[in-house]
Amino acid sequence: MARESIKARQRKREEMVAKFAEKRAALKAAGDQAGLDKLPRNASPVRLKNRCQLTGRPKGYMRHFGICRNMFRDMALEGKIPGVKKASW
Repeated sequence: MARESIKARQRKREEMVAKFAEKRAALKAAGDQAGLDKLPRNASPVRLKNRCQLTGRPKGYMRHFGICRNMFRDMALEGKIPGVKKASW
């Protein structure tokens, strides 16, 4: 489980990316590199890291579900994810 400070930092970056997305797109289209340099660094979407929405774990992230593999397995076994069942053959 990730520390609360790391999860909070990630949320802060996500908000900042959303806030400056329109302005950033306009500056990129105009080719204004000096204007882009003046934006906050955390406004860049490259600085975002995929993290589990439940635990904040950065590794084993499954994009389709937005959670890590450990939480996916637990939720699937409990029947909390519709249409997913354990394979057996």
